[in-house]
Amino acid sequence: MIDDNVEITNMMSKFLRLNGHDCMVSNDGRNGLVLIENQKFDVVLLDIAMPEFTGYDVVEQLNKNGKLKENKIILFTASSVSNDKINEMINKGVHSCLRKPIGLDELLKTVEGK
Repeated sequence: MIDDNVEITNMMSKFLRLNGHDCMVSNDGRNGLVLIENQKFDVVLLDIAMPEFTGYDVVEQLNKNGKLKENKIILFTASSVSNDKINEMINKGVHSCLRKPIGLDELLKTVEGK
């Protein structure tokens, strides 16, 4: 999970762990990118709106180095991102997008691929 909001990552990672999922957290886009490039994850939850190095930056870098389609990236955002922008990201290889606030049941279903 990559999101600059520590409260969100604490709450969501605790919820996912309670539901039987291992969860690694990065509160920084650059650090999150390094994790994705060096480890294999079943799912990457990626916030779009982060300071300095955004979710878009992470996606662009993964796309450049050919690793985007190797990862199940689920964007999640509270920002008013247009459907066109989301579709553009999905066409590049992002799996899907969830809009905050997200219900925990919906989050779990998406992570588990249900």
